[in-house]
Amino acid sequence: MKPLKIFLADLTYDTITLSTDVFPLNIGYIASYAKAQFGSNVEIKLFKYIEKLEDELERSPPDIIGFSNYAWCNRISREMSRIFLKLNPNGIVVWGGPNFPLDLPSQERFFKENSIIDVYIPVEGEIGFSNIVKKALNVKSNDEFRNKILEDTIDGCITRLKNGKLQYSASPIRIKQLDDIPSPYTTGILDQFFDGRLSPMIQTNRGCPFSCTFCVDGSDLVKQVNSFSNERVREELHYIAKRVTPDVPTMHISDLNFGMYPKDLEVCDAIKEIQQKYNFPKYVKVTSGKNKRDKIIAAIKKLGSSTYMTMSVQSMNSQVLSNIRRDNISSDELIALGPAIKEEGLQTTSDVILGLPGESYETHIETIRDLVRADIEWINVWTLMLLDGSELNTPKERKKWDLKSKFRIIPRDFVKLKNGTVVTEIEEVGIGSSTLSFDEYVQLRLLSIILIATKSGNIYEPLLKFLREQNIDSFDLLHMMLKNINTSSKNIQELFEQFKQDTIHELWDTPEEIEKNYQNNNEYEKLLNEKAGMNLIFYYYALILAEHMSDWTEFVIEISDKMLNQDKKMSEDVNQQFHSVSNYCRGLGYNVLGKDRMQTEPKFFLDYDIAAWINTGIPSSLSNFKNKNRSEFVFQLTDEQFNLVEVNLDKFGNTLSGRSQVIRDVPTSKLSRYAKIV
Repeated sequence: MKPLKIFLADLTYDTITLSTDVFPLNIGYIASYAKAQFGSNVEIKLFKYIEKLEDELERSPPDIIGFSNYAWCNRISREMSRIFLKLNPNGIVVWGGPNFPLDLPSQERFFKENSIIDVYIPVEGEIGFSNIVKKALNVKSNDEFRNKILEDTIDGCITRLKNGKLQYSASPIRIKQLDDIPSPYTTGILDQFFDGRLSPMIQTNRGCPFSCTFCVDGSDLVKQVNSFSNERVREELHYIAKRVTPDVPTMHISDLNFGMYPKDLEVCDAIKEIQQKYNFPKYVKVTSGKNKRDKIIAAIKKLGSSTYMTMSVQSMNSQVLSNIRRDNISSDELIALGPAIKEEGLQTTSDVILGLPGESYETHIETIRDLVRADIEWINVWTLMLLDGSELNTPKERKKWDLKSKFRIIPRDFVKLKNGTVVTEIEEVGIGSSTLSFDEYVQLRLLSIILIATKSGNIYEPLLKFLREQNIDSFDLLHMMLKNINTSSKNIQELFEQFKQDTIHELWDTPEEIEKNYQNNNEYEKLLNEKAGMNLIFYYYALILAEHMSDWTEFVIEISDKMLNQDKKMSEDVNQQFHSVSNYCRGLGYNVLGKDRMQTEPKFFLDYDIAAWINTGIPSSLSNFKNKNRSEFVFQLTDEQFNLVEVNLDKFGNTLSGRSQVIRDVPTSKLSRYAKIV
């Protein structure tokens, strides 16, 4: 008897740049569990890249195909399911993943929109999928294969029966002892993905104790946190470190709240161990826990400068936090992680969501103000996504907050398949509510580009510190830039106007309009030529860094000068200090992402030792750092900085879209120049 042939796919787009660059750990778990259960009775192949799946389907379609369902791969999974069923009408299509509606009417709508799905596995997939396989292996006749599998309930699954009705099992099935899942790393199942493009990802626990309504992990179904043993995690780390290619410096930890639990410190020890032995990973990307500050700080200190840790604040307004059932998470505690992160020489990063229930223009402004005052270096402002699987995207919650929404292409997520069909991933985003108008939404998006271009990294840190020394709030600079766009250079004004128009025109009334539009070759060319379908914030930030940095710096300096002279004219000493600080910022930010960046090294005369002033650990006035003699400084980039950017450009592509991905993966401190006395 031939083994049951199974394909599992967690797909990423790579049309112009790699969209999701991590190992398909999720389907790896499902494959390793099924192999342990059924051995040689099953033949399982895993897929990450769309083209490889297309080729393999044409060559030899499987009996069962399974797809990950996330917001960023829903439509490609749908189209590949259709292709599969044309090639094997008797086959079974299985989907699983978190982006599945919570309420019954929406679930029925989901199955109607995705008519190719035979079985859906909510929450965890290992047991549910194995139950499908067990049922398939018991089918004796190929002619009856499909009908037999779909004739009644499958535990852990939602089944579309052969009569079209949905059949629910009692409840989703979770695995408490996660070590019961064989490692997809040490069993070799994921070996093919050590390809120099993808970054390894590990998981040490599953579940989230919090109930945020905007998040698919806020469901009561995943409230219980279950863990892998540290021995298992340690074994995987060594396996990965031995096989990863030299051009992959980063490892991801997929835990939702890393650092909150005592065992996380042991994981940190294991990571430090492989770093010392294998020089990998150079960078570890994690999402920090929401509470238990002391434990998280301890984890930060253990991992040190290799950590990328994001503090998911989302809002600093207590009423907004209450509206999204997040009032059991202390935003102040999250912010308090900042000093510990900086102490390790790391970038402080926080996420904010624009458009949350009950948010107004004023509350969003206050959130940004609080984070800027706390000196958070990188503040990501995301537009609210209305996700299937989140409580906020239920009819009840949408009506309660009068949420207004539009649709747009998920950045970089598009492809033209071999059959000529154009597939674009589409997200529904909140662009207003009873407390936030669309015009206010657009204005706050303009503030977001000012925020990321001026506050991120350390290019303007000296200027912001100097303004604080003169009792000027750093946020007030950003807000004044927003109010004085018309005083900037022609290039910058045009950039703002184009960003505003793109922000408006990227929004559509329905997904169907988007799908229809991009089937047109001319419209599809706009996606290929980066005229549409980008993350506008990161795209325009990359554009500023690559092409408009000098103009942007002059805009920042101009507004700073205006604020310093608001009440009275600067004294001669303050003016001299301001001149030195301004030149220092000009040097730091000069041509940091241009193609010729290593060939251009600006020089400026400085009256003050700005670097020493910035790096001093105690509050001290710039006036105490005056040079004995006026000195000339050259501003350079290191070979390490250059190579770090180039490695990522090789991965994501040397385009503005590729560069916009680079600035998300490379610490912004690595992009700025350093000063060296001539």
